[in-house]
Amino acid sequence: MLTTDDHRRDSAGLRYVYPVISRRAGGVSVGINLNVNNACNWACLYCQVDNLTRGGPPPVDLDLLEQELATFLEDALYGDFMSRQVPPEARDLMDVAFSGNGEPTSAAEFHQAILRVGEVLRRFGLAGKLPLRLITNGSMLHRPAVREGIRALGELGGEVWFKVDRATAADVVAINGVPLDTEKLARNLERCAALASTWVQTCWFALDGRAPDAAARDAYCALLKPLAPRLAGVHLYGLARPSLQPAALRLTRLAASELEGFAAEVTKKTGIRVMVSP
Repeated sequence: MLTTDDHRRDSAGLRYVYPVISRRAGGVSVGINLNVNNACNWACLYCQVDNLTRGGPPPVDLDLLEQELATFLEDALYGDFMSRQVPPEARDLMDVAFSGNGEPTSAAEFHQAILRVGEVLRRFGLAGKLPLRLITNGSMLHRPAVREGIRALGELGGEVWFKVDRATAADVVAINGVPLDTEKLARNLERCAALASTWVQTCWFALDGRAPDAAARDAYCALLKPLAPRLAGVHLYGLARPSLQPAALRLTRLAASELEGFAAEVTKKTGIRVMVSP
């Protein structure tokens, strides 16, 4: 059966659609993986994708994506998928989430994929009922087609989980493997929040035995504070599954109390509510 530790993309034997038990969503999340070649424009130290490479995805077969999602929902809603594959306590369908093995918005077909998924949800009477989510690093918001895709997601009642792990240049290079342009990051986050309900998602852990210091925490809060009225909140989470990147041994999970402490600090300094998943 599926567990929160099992996020294999081929668990249902499909190309684009994969079910997982999400501790943050609180049940079964239907994943949409557009990056079937394990390629991403970021290289996060904690990434659980094996053989991760830099780049974008191959062309997406939208007809196959639509067919796979419809087939899976049919089994999950009316078949025996839940009884066969999901523990009793997690047998709730929680969302459809664009996530997968790389940055979803890097797909040229991203906007059309959102529309196709929305059509399937309408067909099953789930539009506006089963949440549609995008998990993104937010780096492609400068592209008009990406903004249109997020707008379409917002019109479907969906929400974005926008990655902001750290807010200093040195930390972002070290953790996400990309240079940080603070102004661009803030601008993209603001753009995103104007198009759909947007949560910041932050992975919080120790690197080389050291938890993020006061400077890292201050920079994070300083980045988010001006955007507080536009944000739905922060998802603060710890390491749940082992990294499959070369730096895996450098990462250490923090105690729940440390995450709770930082959550309280963020709320005090920014006014933003924080949900914690240790």
